[in-house]
Parts: sequence; C-alpha cells; structure tokens
Amino acid sequence: MNKFYVALFFILQMKFAFAQQETGIFGKIIDSKTQNPLGLVVVTIQNTNLMQLTTADGNFKFEKIPSGNLFILIHSQGFKEALYPVEIQEGQMLDLGTIPLEDDQSIEQQGSLIALTESDFSDDNSGSENTSGLLQSSKDAFQQAAAFNWGQARFRIRGLDSEHSTMMINGVVMNKLYDRRPQWGDWGGLNDATRNQEFSVGTSPSDYTFGGILGTQEINTRASIYRPGSRISFSGTNTNYSWRMMGTCASGMSDKGWAFVVSAGKRLATEGYFEGTNYDANSLFLSVEKKLNDSNSLNVTAFYTPNTRGKNSPNTAEVSELTSEKYNSYWGFQNGKKRNSRKKTIEEPIVMLNHYFKINDHTNLNSSLMYQFGKIGNSNLDYQNANSPDPTYYRKMPSYYSSMYAKDNGEFSGEFTPDYQNAEKSKALFLANSQVDWNAMYQANQSPIVASNGTISGYEPAKSKYIFYEDRNDDKTMVATSIFNTQLNETVFMNAGGSFKNLKSHNYQKVLDVLGGLYFDDIDGFYNGNQSQSDLNNPNRQVVVGDEYGYNYNYVANTLDAFTQFKFSYNKVEFYLAQSFSSTNYQREGLYKNGIYETNSFGKSEKVLFENFGFKGGITFKISGKQLLIFNGAHLTKAPTIRNTFPNSRLNNVVVDGLQSENISSLDASYVFRSPIFKARLTAYYTSIKNATQTSFFYADGIFDDGAGYTNTSAFVSQTLTHLNKRNLGAELSLEYQINPTLKTTFSAAFGQYTYDSNPNVTVTNDAEASLENTNPVFDFGTALLKNYKQAGMPQQAFALGIEYRDPKYWWIGANINYLDNSYLDVSPIARTNHFYTNPASGFNFPEATEERAKELLKQEKFDPTTLLNLTGGKSWRIYGKNVGLFVSTNNVLNTTYKTGGYEQARNANFRQRNQDVSSATPSFGNKYFYGYGRTYFVNLNINF
Repeated sequence: MNKFYVALFFILQMKFAFAQQETGIFGKIIDSKTQNPLGLVVVTIQNTNLMQLTTADGNFKFEKIPSGNLFILIHSQGFKEALYPVEIQEGQMLDLGTIPLEDDQSIEQQGSLIALTESDFSDDNSGSENTSGLLQSSKDAFQQAAAFNWGQARFRIRGLDSEHSTMMINGVVMNKLYDRRPQWGDWGGLNDATRNQEFSVGTSPSDYTFGGILGTQEINTRASIYRPGSRISFSGTNTNYSWRMMGTCASGMSDKGWAFVVSAGKRLATEGYFEGTNYDANSLFLSVEKKLNDSNSLNVTAFYTPNTRGKNSPNTAEVSELTSEKYNSYWGFQNGKKRNSRKKTIEEPIVMLNHYFKINDHTNLNSSLMYQFGKIGNSNLDYQNANSPDPTYYRKMPSYYSSMYAKDNGEFSGEFTPDYQNAEKSKALFLANSQVDWNAMYQANQSPIVASNGTISGYEPAKSKYIFYEDRNDDKTMVATSIFNTQLNETVFMNAGGSFKNLKSHNYQKVLDVLGGLYFDDIDGFYNGNQSQSDLNNPNRQVVVGDEYGYNYNYVANTLDAFTQFKFSYNKVEFYLAQSFSSTNYQREGLYKNGIYETNSFGKSEKVLFENFGFKGGITFKISGKQLLIFNGAHLTKAPTIRNTFPNSRLNNVVVDGLQSENISSLDASYVFRSPIFKARLTAYYTSIKNATQTSFFYADGIFDDGAGYTNTSAFVSQTLTHLNKRNLGAELSLEYQINPTLKTTFSAAFGQYTYDSNPNVTVTNDAEASLENTNPVFDFGTALLKNYKQAGMPQQAFALGIEYRDPKYWWIGANINYLDNSYLDVSPIARTNHFYTNPASGFNFPEATEERAKELLKQEKFDPTTLLNLTGGKSWRIYGKNVGLFVSTNNVLNTTYKTGGYEQARNANFRQRNQDVSSATPSFGNKYFYGYGRTYFVNLNINF
C-alpha cells in the first residue's frame, strides 16, 4: 500500500489533539514523491465558505468550525484532487497528519488535442466546473470529456461559441473586440506558464468579472504563486505539429522580495496531419514580481508567441472521392518543396503591469495595465486577367461537364446536355494537376525576350498576373482594469470592477511576393473606369512587395465595462446577485477612396454607440455535506461585434441598418453529489439569444432579377442577417465511481437541441450596382425561413464511457469510448428566401419549382454519428532526486473517418441552378466539408527538478 493510502487510513482513524475546548482541524500537505511540503495548496471545507491556502511549509489550520460530518477538499495545480470525510466533535482539534498529493499527469493531455482547421477560426470552447464559487481548477468527468475527448469533433459546451465565454489573464479580458473571441494563439505553447487557472461554468459567479453565459476562465501569472522549480518537456505527435519542446523555471519568492518565472517553447512540423499544413511556433514568457511591502506587490508579465500554420481546405464530396479526406488544395510544389498558399500568422506581443494591494485581511484591490500590439495575417493568391490558380475551381472539375454549367441552352432555361467525354478528360487532368502550380504562375508573370531574328531567346519579369498577398490586421490595444474584493462580514462578500479598453486596428491587403514579376496593378479587374480603382486619391498604382493595396482602413473602438457582485454564504444556503454596465463605440476610418463608393469610403464614419446592462443571480441549497442543488439565471444585452457592425468594411463606411444589441437570457439548474467514492452532476439549461447580427461573403449566381434592371444577375456579395434568434436547451450528466483504490470509471452525456428560433431578415450588398446616385446598393431579400433549422458545427449529442487504472507504483492507463451524434451542415440563408424561386431572367417563379422538390433541395444535411476510441497512459519515476513523467495517448484508435463541419455553397442561389446541379449526381457546387483527424498519437516526456 503506497503512502497515499497509508495517509488516508490514518485520516479516517481520526487522531485527536485537545486544545482548550477549541473545535477545528489541522494538517500538512506534502508532495507524495519528494516528501517536500507544498505551499499555496487550496484547502476547503465543502459546502461552507471556509477556505485556506497552505503556508510555505505546507501547514493549514481551521479553528472554530461547526461540529459534525464534513468533507475536506484539497487541490493544487498539477496534482490529483483529494476529498476526505471527517467527523468534527465539539471541543476537539482533529489532526489530519501529513497528507500526500499525487502528480496528475493527465494534464499533459491538453497538449495532445489541439486540432486546428480553417473552420475553427482559432476557436476553443472547452469549459470547466465551478462548485459553490470555490477556488478550483479541476474538472468533473463531463468537463474532461468535453475538452479532451469530444473536443476533437468540435463539441461545444451547451452549443455556445467562445464569444459567449470570458477569457482573462490577470484580470484583463482577452476577448477581441472584432468578433468577441479569444485569440488563443497569443499564448499558445505556454502550457506550463498558464496552468494557474480558475474557472466558472455558465453564469455562476466569478471574482473577476460579470462574465458571459458560457463561463469565465482566469489565468494568473503572478510570479510568487508558481511552485518553485524547473521543468523541461519533450513531445511528439502527428496532429497539427510534429514535435514540441518546452522549458520553465520558477524561483519562488526570495528573502529580498523578488520572484520570477521564465518559460520558452518551440513547436514545429514540416507537414501536419493534413497535406501541406506546415507549422512553426515559438513561445516566450517572463513574469517578474517585486514585493514592495506586506501590502503591495508589482508584477510585470510579458509573452510573445509568434506562430505560422498552413491551413487545410474544405472539400466537396467529389474532390474527396477523387483524392482523400487528407487532401488539401491550398499547397503545391515549388523547387521540390511544398508551399502552402493559405497561411495564418500571429505575432502579437503582450505586456502587463499588475499592482496587488492588500488593504487588510479581508480586502484586496488589484489593478492592471495591458498593452498589446502586432499583427495577424492570412495569406492567399490574387490574380488579374488570368485563370484561377485553385486546382479545385469548378471549371477544372469533372462535374463541370456533367452539370448545367457545361452546356446550358439559354440562360436559366433549365436545359443542359451532360458531356461525359470531357468529364473523363477533366478527371484525368485534375488527378495529374491536383495541387497549386507555382511554376505556372511564375511563368505567367514573365514575358518572352524576342531576338532580332524573331526567335525567343529567354524570358524576363513583366507585370504580374498572379501575386501572393495577405489580409492583415495590425492591432494596438490598451486596457486598464481594477478589481476590488472585500468580505463585508462573515457571510457577505463583494466584488466590483471596472475596465477601459481602447483599440486601433489597421486593416489592409499587403503584397508578399510578386512571384517573379515586376509589379501588380492596384485595380479590380471585374470593373471599369473609376470603379476599378482601389484608391481614387492615388489612381493606377503599381504595387510591389511590402506595399498596401486593395483596401485600407482603420477601426477605432472604445469600451467601458463595470460590474458589482454580492455573494451571501450561510450554513444551508448560498446566493449571489450581480449587475453589469457597458458602453461601447465603434468607428471606421477609410484610408482609400474606393472607386465603387466614391462618397462614403474615405474618411471617418459616424460613431456607432451602444449602452448595455446585465443582471444575474443564483442560489445554492446545501442539502448535506455531499449534496447541492444549484440554480443560476442571467439576462443581459450585448453590443454587436465590429465584424457585424460594418457589413462591407473593406470598401465603405456603411453601418448595418437598424443595428441592435443582442438580448441574451440563460437559466440552468444542477444537482451535485460528491463523496470520496462517487461523484455526480446533472444539469439542465436553457439559453435564448435574440437580435443577433451575422455577416458573410460569397459569390452568388442568379440572385438578381434582370427584369428589375440590375446590371448583373450574378455577383460577389456580402450577406447580412438581422433579427436572428437562437434557442439552446439541453442537459449534462457526469458520473464518476471509484470502484476500488486503483480503478475508476466515468460516464458523461450531453443532450442538446440547438436551433434557430426566428426567420431573420436578409440583406445583400452588390458592389456592382453601386454608383454616385446609389452609394449603398443594399437589397432587401426579405426573411429567410431558418426557424427550427439546426445550428451547425458541433455534435448536439455526445456520450463517453471511460475506465482508468492507477497503480500504486505510479503508472496508470485509461480508455474511453465516445459516441457523437446530431451534427449538421451549415445552411445557406439566401436559398431560404423567396428569391430562391424567382427566375432572374424573367422575374417570375420557375414553373418546375414545386414545394416537394424544394423541400428535398433545402433539407439540412445531418452527418453520420461518430464513434471514437481513445487510449491514454502514463508513468512517473523518481530518478536522482528528479521527477520524470511519461504521458502517451492515442486518439481515434479505430481510425474512423468523420466530418467535423461543413457548409452549403451559396453559389447556387436559385431553384433551377440547385436542382440541376444536384440532379447531375456530381454537383459542381456541392456541400463543402471539414474532416477530423484519423488515428493520432501524442507522447510527452517531462523532467521536474
């Protein structure tokens, strides 16, 4: 029997020490391997407001506590959580003795499950459990399953996007104002440096902010709270990177009042799981604290995590069948090496100054200043007077010759003749040229040198038809925050805070490579005259590497947020009330006078102002030391994002007409049972989101009516949805049973129904219809019949069954099987409007457009259910005074092929086009899909000293 179970035996024997009629408990926490004391370990008495941090020598002591049967919860970052039953008798001090904590190597699992695809948009929505508002970072079985097992299939807790969560570092909200999502890459690769975390789930209270309806995650980088020591880890995987190396050193607080933490890491892949997806990331972190006196400390934190990754393409079923699920159309060979045309680059250093002011034993004021700067770039290929470089361009695919696009006998006539002979030729040509042809683009950018005798003697650079560019945004963000916490009396706690954020975001296109040419014309080849000019203030520009072109503008945004929160804690009940207020203003400043929008593209737009309020509350009934009944509710309004405020921001200053704040309501109820052997949680929830706005861009064929006098029946358009409502309801179940001291089993289940709850209004902006008389060519398409369609992009049902064996000799192995279902394709709203049935050539409905056929064409695709088997294991050793740990995981052991998401192409924007395309059996504009990883592995070796 190892030391852990020996200690537990003695605890249960309840050795008593008498101390002059005092009632309480005391003990000492140590590391089970090193036998060294552990400071800053959180010790709480369940279902009370009693909490302590252990001293530097690992000791804790509670006095004047109520007698009876209680549960002691002990947890610390990097160690397994421990829960012990104790019996407290009046007038006695219970000595719990020395309590060892075991390493929790499963925390390495987080490094093995990062699965970035183009559809993720740097999104991660895992959350964590918070019980009774107590400080903790541990996760129950459901949260573990959601983050580590279902996450690879893009599961979202409660069906909510990360814009509804609040991500904080040292009290500073890190969600971007552009889309309200955290940019996780800004601190990627700093796993060791960011492990000091606190979580709240849903609308439960946080000590740092009002928060969102998905919860709050707070990372604390104060140097003095890190456990002193050093750690080095080495990892290998076949997911988005191939190998990783990290090193971290923490000094602890010195006698002179200094503490520091340094961390650095490197991740690299010549090619990730999908073809042509290279990866290169570096991570640097520094935190330095100076203790000025017993009441004041200053801490400076700086981190810089430059990273670049090659993206992978979504593909139609036709493309995947001709190639494979790993196929990626974004890359091609150049000089024998794979070069990806779609890369994402993030370089945004962050510097923070934090002041920690301990006013007295019950009151703290923590203030922060943050400055963030740098760039985010997304590369692509641009071309003029040339063919598309995309190898999967619809005219290059076999389906082009077997669909309506091959031989249409009259515009939108409904008659076409499949050309199977050319379809076979196209298939052979595609398979022989299925990647980006970099050499052909270089050749196209050269002109022949003609000798005097008329022969071609060579080639020389000419005006580029193809270039390599990136969409850039250079953000400068300044944030000032203060958070005040106080205990007003034995039962009442107050939190209050305020924050001001200023953003200046420069958005533009930048030439990265002229691909062997001399220059590129800064015009739009789809237009003529003034309309083709990107900037009438500087017409007919010729741009080279490093130049800005195409579009160029700034966003300026300011937000002011404030909240108060009161928590009341009594023997049998806890409850809280919180309020928030925010003021937001946005403005666009055009730096180019666009030829399409001469009068409303250059200069500053009107300021868009929003004021919003939020209210939330909750109550916890302490049925017993083991059981809780929890209710939470919230109602708040939230300003639209910058992205959804300016629907055509690249070209003009127009603001969405009738733009409103979102209205959000959330309710949840939970039953929690916790004992040393069995833990359970059952939660039911309901969320309503109203008046959401959503903007997207695409090329649409045949959506404008010739009869109405429109110049073009097809166009590249921006689509805006307004008055979009969503309804999310469901339940979560978490069960954990300790069969014996070494064997544990878990079961988790998520059942949700996430639907659209309104028929939003659809407006479409067609730049081709802009003129001096019509400076805002927005066309109202009426409502889209989206109500009761499923929200896309995640499984709405998920189940996980796991078993884990932990040997007393510090090795463990686990297995879990997961079943995920009810995942749906993202539908095209414009195809659900009345314009879908209108023939743009005549202005009348298509005669063949029957209700039955339309229902078939517009049916939302449901993905097949997925079963994933995952295995994990680990071992730790004590070698020459150093702790050595090994973690190994294999995900999707059965190598299951499954879709993680996808979308309808909006190009077939009327009934006849979609009907004929679908009827061809190989549609040119079929649905596009993202695929999950097949069998993957992750191995991590770490050394602590």
